[in-house]
Amino acid sequence: MLALEPVTPPRRLVRWGFRLAALAAIGIAVALDQSTIFVVALLFVLVVPFEKMFPRHRGQRIRRPLAALDVRYALVNPLLNVVGITFAVAVALVSLAWLPGLALRPLVSMLPGWATITLAIVLFDMLTYWGHRWMHEVPQLWRFHAIHHSTEHLDWISGFRLHPLDGIVIAPPAVFLLVAGIEPEVVGALAVLQVAVGLFLHANVRWRLRPLHRLVATPEFHHWHHANEPDAHCTNYSGLFPIWDQVFGTYSMPRTKRPVRYGVDDPVPPTMRGQLMFPFRGMPKVRTMLRHPWRTFRTGVRGVRTIAEGVWRSTRRPRLAARTARR
Repeated sequence: MLALEPVTPPRRLVRWGFRLAALAAIGIAVALDQSTIFVVALLFVLVVPFEKMFPRHRGQRIRRPLAALDVRYALVNPLLNVVGITFAVAVALVSLAWLPGLALRPLVSMLPGWATITLAIVLFDMLTYWGHRWMHEVPQLWRFHAIHHSTEHLDWISGFRLHPLDGIVIAPPAVFLLVAGIEPEVVGALAVLQVAVGLFLHANVRWRLRPLHRLVATPEFHHWHHANEPDAHCTNYSGLFPIWDQVFGTYSMPRTKRPVRYGVDDPVPPTMRGQLMFPFRGMPKVRTMLRHPWRTFRTGVRGVRTIAEGVWRSTRRPRLAARTARR
């Protein structure tokens, strides 16, 4: 008796299925947050003219390779945020970051309004620095952050390329501030400010802004962070104020050259579906985890312990050589 071969759908049908799913995701995302299209259009109108008049990389077109992928990330961003926030809340609660927040609450309650806001800015930016540093230096977290760094062309839209689970280590600092007594509006405003500044830092503009290098983050500062060059690795993590890189030994702003090559050496797929699944490569399938819950639990505990050890090693890593900051 002849064995019947399994019937597989034509590749074209599968591709169209993924395309329809992507369109559906964009539609749901726009329905969740109708301001998404407005933000993308506004950025295009405000930033692109500056990129054309003052290009950092001459000849880089608006429709450069994988620009459409980054636009899709921007449009689907609200839907991805729902997934990210769900996991972020869980991480924030398990991290117990709210305990030191409770200890700080009496002090915060005694501060005047301006001092509270100042303290919130300082703590938020410092904790964001450490979260960003861990995303780079802990291999299990880098899997997610590598998606953002996979872009080989920095411009107005590249900052939207983010995995929904990228940056969930920022959730504990946010919960810490909220429990410490910082108003939710202040924490929310800081988060929005960080996103807005982050998009500006990716712009393809040639402004060096040398006098500001050690005071505030600039496109030149962040372009070095994205550079795929040995001297640029593990540097310039700060989101707003480079003081944290200077204090903790990760500041690097070479005087005699500028970043040229971006991207990562990891084999990151060029599609959204491939990139969203990329961090989970090598992990057991869901049905396998459900079939063996105890084994899955033990594996999860080992994974959390490995991440915690990586965070500890990153935190204790010696300062970079002083020559890095002087170049």
